[in-house]
Amino acid sequence: MKYQNFLTNGKVQCTICPRNCILKEGQSGFCSVRKNINSSIVLTQYGYNTGLAIDPVEKKPLYQFYPGSGVLSFGTNGCNMGCKFCQNWQTTKTNNDISLLNKTSPQEIVQIAKKYNCKSVAFTYNDPIIFFEYAIDTAKLCRQNGIKTIAVTSGFINKEPALEFFEYMDAANIDLKGFSEEFYVKNCLAKLQPVLDTIKYVCNETKCHVELTTMLIEGENDTDEQLNAQCQWILENIRDCVPLHFSAFFPNYKLTNKKATEYSTLLRAYKIAIKAGLKYVYTGNITTAETSCTYCKKCGQPVIIRNGYKIIKYNLNKDKCVFCNTKCDGDF
Repeated sequence: MKYQNFLTNGKVQCTICPRNCILKEGQSGFCSVRKNINSSIVLTQYGYNTGLAIDPVEKKPLYQFYPGSGVLSFGTNGCNMGCKFCQNWQTTKTNNDISLLNKTSPQEIVQIAKKYNCKSVAFTYNDPIIFFEYAIDTAKLCRQNGIKTIAVTSGFINKEPALEFFEYMDAANIDLKGFSEEFYVKNCLAKLQPVLDTIKYVCNETKCHVELTTMLIEGENDTDEQLNAQCQWILENIRDCVPLHFSAFFPNYKLTNKKATEYSTLLRAYKIAIKAGLKYVYTGNITTAETSCTYCKKCGQPVIIRNGYKIIKYNLNKDKCVFCNTKCDGDF
């Protein structure tokens, strides 16, 4: 494993993510799946996953990366984030016996993707940053076999491993969980700045297609001030054509005392982002035709009309708007 520092007394520091866990012999990191075994960091769940599923790419969510295509999705246990609102906490916050999990090699994943005509393989359900080696080995094989790869990630990764990780990802949905350091410390047990650094790097220095998602929790990360600041940061540090999804929180894990997010909150965020100048904005798990369509950034006509994850009408000629011939950003 490349990303480790060997310390005294058999201790090893894992340098995959900004936690930089220092582990004594036999100890696992915050993520629960990277462990010091014989004075070296080992991914204990390499080749094991919590299940394989075929999803529409829109579910990742990616709305401008081969829309309507099928994706073979999988993840493992564990996570390097400590989100109190985790929607997949049954796997991310537990470390089940690997004998209870599916064992699927990278080669088998590629075979399954081919069998079911999946355009892409997605590393999702938990953060692929923590199963780095498993994800990278699978991604390399996918690329050799003409299959695209997708990372659904928090972006909480150190710079050096990020260079390797995103080299092999064709697309990523990065969770920008809120836009304040206070929110990240309180609700994610993490820091905001490393996530912003990752987003800037992937958007500006790689060929990876990026879309961003923010799950809105009323009273925590949904103020007009935070939303405007987030949009301005995107405009100033990336560009106006990076798709941004707002999704609804549902009471889960350690935030069962919070109410589910109202659609009106998503719509307010949607309108703030549009007014700020972002060209592609969506609402996710609560949506309408208005807020799930992709609109041409020049003429404003709907170029992809959706009902939920289903495409109703496609007004693109390859990647060009049929109304004004303007290129739609993404991969089609």
